[in-house]
Amino acid sequence: MSVKNAFGAATELKTSSGSLTYFSLPKLAAQGVGNVDRLPYSMRVLLEACLRNVDDFVVNESDVVAVAQWDAKKPGEVEIPFKPGRVVLQDFTGVPAVVDLAALRAAMVRMGGDPRKINPLVPCDLVIDHSVQVDAFASLDALQINLDYEFERNKERYQFLKWGQQAFRNFRVVPPATGIVHQVNLEYLATCVLKEPRGNGMAVFPDSLVGTDSHTTMINGLGVVGWGVGGIEAEAVMLGQPIYMLLPEVVGFKLTGSLRDGATATDLVLTVTQMLRKHGVVGKFVEYYGAGLEHLSLADRATIANMAPEYGATIGFFPVDAETLRFMERTGRPKDLINLVEAYYKEQGLFRTESSPEPVYSATLSLDLGDVEPSLAGPKRPQDRITLKEMKSSWHKDLTGAFGKKTATAPVQIKDSNGMAGSAITDGAVVIAAITSCTNTSNPSVMIGAGLVARNARKRGLKRKPWVKTSLAPGSRVVTDYLRRAGLNTYLDELGFNLVGYGCTTCIGNSGPLPDPVSNAITEGNLVASAVLSGNRNFEGRVQPLVKANYLASPPLVVAYAIAGTTDIDLVKEPLGQDEAGNDVYLKDIWPTQKEIADTIASSMSPETFVTEYSHASAGPPEWQQVQGGTGDLYTWDEASTYIHEPPFFVDMPKVPGAIKSIGGARVLVSVGDSVTTDHISPAGNIKKESPAGEYLQSRGVKPMDFNSYGARRGDDRVMTRGTFANIRLKNLLVPGSEGNVTVHLPTNQQMSIFDASLKYKDAHTPLVVLAGKEYGTGSSRDWAAKGTYLLGVRCVIAESFERIHRSNLVGMGVLPLQYRPGESRETLDLDGTEIFEIALDDSLKPRQAVEVTARKSNGEEVHFVTTCRIDTPVEVEYYRHGGILHKVLRDLVKS
Repeated sequence: MSVKNAFGAATELKTSSGSLTYFSLPKLAAQGVGNVDRLPYSMRVLLEACLRNVDDFVVNESDVVAVAQWDAKKPGEVEIPFKPGRVVLQDFTGVPAVVDLAALRAAMVRMGGDPRKINPLVPCDLVIDHSVQVDAFASLDALQINLDYEFERNKERYQFLKWGQQAFRNFRVVPPATGIVHQVNLEYLATCVLKEPRGNGMAVFPDSLVGTDSHTTMINGLGVVGWGVGGIEAEAVMLGQPIYMLLPEVVGFKLTGSLRDGATATDLVLTVTQMLRKHGVVGKFVEYYGAGLEHLSLADRATIANMAPEYGATIGFFPVDAETLRFMERTGRPKDLINLVEAYYKEQGLFRTESSPEPVYSATLSLDLGDVEPSLAGPKRPQDRITLKEMKSSWHKDLTGAFGKKTATAPVQIKDSNGMAGSAITDGAVVIAAITSCTNTSNPSVMIGAGLVARNARKRGLKRKPWVKTSLAPGSRVVTDYLRRAGLNTYLDELGFNLVGYGCTTCIGNSGPLPDPVSNAITEGNLVASAVLSGNRNFEGRVQPLVKANYLASPPLVVAYAIAGTTDIDLVKEPLGQDEAGNDVYLKDIWPTQKEIADTIASSMSPETFVTEYSHASAGPPEWQQVQGGTGDLYTWDEASTYIHEPPFFVDMPKVPGAIKSIGGARVLVSVGDSVTTDHISPAGNIKKESPAGEYLQSRGVKPMDFNSYGARRGDDRVMTRGTFANIRLKNLLVPGSEGNVTVHLPTNQQMSIFDASLKYKDAHTPLVVLAGKEYGTGSSRDWAAKGTYLLGVRCVIAESFERIHRSNLVGMGVLPLQYRPGESRETLDLDGTEIFEIALDDSLKPRQAVEVTARKSNGEEVHFVTTCRIDTPVEVEYYRHGGILHKVLRDLVKS
């Protein structure tokens, strides 16, 4: 079907480089279709996408009307198709996405079709940023050592991506050691406008995207609509499928005032996260407005937008305005592009000014930026904000509460002759201090701030504590350049914050091992050790297996805690240390002013730096250039590989799906409480030697030192299925008091690993269920949390509530998400997980319909309850019927 000129909206835009067609929202408004001028800006972008793509097949004029007439207070159950302009991927989620595409090509051949039909139809960029680990640190050669390890560990994955680069059209790879995907997107990939052929000319439209990482929302700071989806959903978009979505509520967040001295963008986003989590924005859009926007740099906006997953929103949107144009100038975007963005957005009524009419929102919140205080968040969740002045008392409360210690352990001597001799640590010892993650390393104000704190500390003679593993992992090479120009890199180096790599590192669990003497001391004393990182995630077991307390903080505070060496300190009242004369040095003594930070940024950054650094972004380091990938349309699977393996999803798949049927005789594999994250379900970090995945790798001749991480092995389903529910902090309520990968097989009551139990259930043809509490699946957009669940034999998850992306991923893999009715839960229904479950379904399944469940206890007693089916849209019913979204896409392509 070809697109059409719906509502006669096609209009000519004359530019310095020629005429372009655009689809005019003002023309639509003039026809009385909707009150477009009062729509939130983010909704206007969705409206334009529908208007431009009307083809009376996938997108209809009724979809345009539905968006234009969006009801702020009652969006209703209106489903629309959204066709994003492009896709971004990172390598942990991108590799399995490309594996699936390769598997789809193989399946297409088996089913008698053309494998070249499996090809991205929209531009796709994959940035390799998740693979580098912090093995070496606090040394000038740490960067090269970690890079060497990275290529040694990931050779097979990189060869596979090199094959993909030549096999698929519209597929580009940004090599390792370039930067973090979201910062590269913000500084380089994003253009604010996109173009595509239309008739005999070109059409221009707003840049939009989906990404296989939840923090894709960072690009919302640039006025680009985009959010994280699971790899499964992203692959469907790559293959030309729209995102089917219900029109969301849009929460307006009004910002006024300006940040005061001592407060950072990190403190602001932790405050915003806490407020929005309390308000409740899961599945909603958040859009920022108000006079305070005039006092926020685009980097500050991007910091806030980045953490939309932490506050639960689909997006955290800042409209395009004058600051957007200034940022494009500062980052070296071409002048013609900047002029086009300004002209197009103003013509479309998408350009925000101080005098623009205030949009109508579903609900509003407000914050005076001047009220923001220095803060951290932790010790387990990003929304649990703690003001700096309350940090010490909060630590003592959590030590006895969250961590269950009656009193702090007596100091444990560190047995070491290399710089730590005579040192002793106890509970609260900061053993990791990491300047890391897309959230903060993209923001010059906090990075320069960290450098100035380091400079001022060194001038007063302060040093980091010897047991602290320090690291600096910027989001792009631009950061290194401006720190060097400002003369701050030397001071960071002197405090141990040497450059360790360009990637996510500690924020995603790639913190690497602690020095043996520190590990031994933690183990010997059973200590609750701490990490302080400038990241966005601090879930249990994520940062480092031996570190139980994890705190998010601004980069300057990360430097301060590395000097203090403990979280058992009040940095507002107690000294960080003493200078050479024995005088106390306080945090306030070394903290820079906002003016000093701004002046340093102005003198150390230039557009030329961005142009220079990104001019060779596709080349990569010499190690990447030497990687040899295969050729041809079909990938040659190597059965001996433990990195890349053809998944079983499409093997022996019938051409026609069966009918939807009831699930009977099901047993509970895992029963968990509230806030279970995708890290709990499918960890990304290290693989334990004694785990099913570790035992499998050893059986294939892989030594423990070469295990790499779960994230790096996401291209091999055999590893990932064994690693599902393998987080060392997972608490399976079927085994009270336990932590880790353990369950009870029923009805034998044998305790065993979750994977081993799944095999026994598979042999008995027993379908499986997961029981969960609130916010099941929070955190990263991790498709393997759904894929692994499916491959373990789980056919249904019953939870009190689901996080947005994971619910979608479950449906995308053919796993049924059911939600307890309000006021009901596992506890109120007295379900202990030993029951046999019957779930009543038939082929007339409708979105969000009531589904009856019967749980039969061992004594014959039956518990009957009604759940809500969280298959939310009609198209999701079809995905579920087919056994998954990619199964439907494959069958459609075979028929086409």
